[in-house]
Amino acid sequence: MRVVDRSVLKLIGMWLKTPVVEQDRRTGERKVSRSEKGVPQGGVISPLLANLYLHWFDRAFHGMRGPALWANARLVRYMDDFVVLARYQTAGMRQFIEEKVEAWMGLEINREKTRVVELKHEGASLDFLGYTFRNQADWWGRGRRYLHVEPSGTAMQRARERIKKLTHSRQCYKPVAVVIGELNQYVQGWANYFGYGYPRRNFRKINTYVYERLRRHLRRRSQRAFRPPEGVSYYQQFKAMGLVRI
Repeated sequence: MRVVDRSVLKLIGMWLKTPVVEQDRRTGERKVSRSEKGVPQGGVISPLLANLYLHWFDRAFHGMRGPALWANARLVRYMDDFVVLARYQTAGMRQFIEEKVEAWMGLEINREKTRVVELKHEGASLDFLGYTFRNQADWWGRGRRYLHVEPSGTAMQRARERIKKLTHSRQCYKPVAVVIGELNQYVQGWANYFGYGYPRRNFRKINTYVYERLRRHLRRRSQRAFRPPEGVSYYQQFKAMGLVRI
């Protein structure tokens, strides 16, 4: 309905029919297979196809008969993941979404990953796009609550795994300046994405983990353990070496 360029349609068709090649780690044999529907998991064409296809779901949701009009609902979608925000989650809204996505578009909603969250309830939270959203009491005890937004536990764990990989013993062949440069590049990029909301506590945790991993990395690089000059702390020494604190 939207794409009439034959070259683009041919390219999309090639992506849909591309084979999946898997190699057995023990025997080294290669296995080639083709899926009958969908695209291989992790395929770079998936975001484009999801946006082209689910554009019509966006149009229906915000149309004259959609929940955006009669329920004052908001749809936040990123590729094939979406969150519907509304003051009241009614059965009619859920029925509308299921009918449009499954009956009309022929897709399948993952029921295991789909749930209704009432953020006003104690302990309720929502993870979306690496963030955790929850209704939290005021830290200063002023008797009010606010929407707290911070990096999710999964995002924090992935950051620690990446930092650990950058400071692994296998990286000892690299000059220290290169290791610190790679750490700065990753941590600053991570902080730019997760700078929304209230990430201060999470940033402190990441800084502490970076210092600890870099200290261990420098101490194992040679038989003589690394130590900063007398009267200089590790924090001061790392700062002088170019390490950036987020």
